[in-house]
Amino acid sequence: MIRDSRSTAEGGRQAARELVRDEDARIVVTLAGTQVLPAVADACEEAGVPCVSSTFPWQVYYYGRGAADTSPFRFTYHFCWGLDDIAATFADLWERLAGPGRTVGCLWNDGPQGGWSRDRERGFAAVAHRLGHRLVEPAAAYTEPAADLTGHVETFSEAGADIVTSAATARDLGLYRAQAAERGATPRLITCSRWLAYPPTVTPDGGRPSHADVATLVYWTPDHPYRSSLDGRTAAELAEAYERRTGRQWLQPLGLAHALFEVAVHALRTAADPTDPAAVAEAVGRTRLETVAGPLDWTGGPVPNVATVRLAGGQWQPGTRHPYELAVVSNPHIEGLPVGADLVPLR
Repeated sequence: MIRDSRSTAEGGRQAARELVRDEDARIVVTLAGTQVLPAVADACEEAGVPCVSSTFPWQVYYYGRGAADTSPFRFTYHFCWGLDDIAATFADLWERLAGPGRTVGCLWNDGPQGGWSRDRERGFAAVAHRLGHRLVEPAAAYTEPAADLTGHVETFSEAGADIVTSAATARDLGLYRAQAAERGATPRLITCSRWLAYPPTVTPDGGRPSHADVATLVYWTPDHPYRSSLDGRTAAELAEAYERRTGRQWLQPLGLAHALFEVAVHALRTAADPTDPAAVAEAVGRTRLETVAGPLDWTGGPVPNVATVRLAGGQWQPGTRHPYELAVVSNPHIEGLPVGADLVPLR
């Protein structure tokens, strides 16, 4: 049973309600963005139906929806990395290229991505500061879609920031890169946590895509040493099957999407009563499962309702099979995942 959110919060809420009301869904799974995922999860929590979601930093999912360490959700569960993991991964990349104690320009908007990145207690900034890096940005954040980012270019240049970190859309990232290049202020490295799960698209005129050579998060690749709990299929086999069927390049979210269904099946199989929403939710909460996206453990998460996903560092570089491929350039945490390339400065 599938419903389309139409990529809006209201569409997500409506889709979740229809699945519960019209289809008698026992559990809902979702892989959505900043506005849609919380809306779907909130609708399921309100309806008393289990929901499992992914691809959204867990602090934003958990605290951003109003939970507390001592007051968790009852029906909604999530697996993902955290803002702290993003900061640690990016700091490792900054230091590999330029050494410790960097001055880093922050291309953050005035929305949820920017707000949570700035959060001094649970956000990206808190971890980056603790790791010895200085973060700078203009006094006024930009609103998406950005019309002009020259203020950011000038602020970064004046501060001596030769590295930029971002949670921008591909469009806004492209605007920043163009305006920085016009002023001779191209940074040595850009790290971006948003919109970079998908391969860069070569422009019609043959120009470089906006996120070519940008460094980002690696949370799933065909080289990850994991298997599906449903049929034993490896990450490589899943990616190959996707490319064969669609004719398109594999995508990072593919592994997490598959794992959502693994978790849902496991919960329904192990619930004391698969027709009872509370029993199914309880089954998710005690899940420890090896999936094609890696080991997921809700019994030992950073907070209730959350299991974490390990990260490596990557960079979109010119490829051999595809115009651009996500190369693993740093991996301190995932045993069995090979590093396939060196981190290179922006060109």
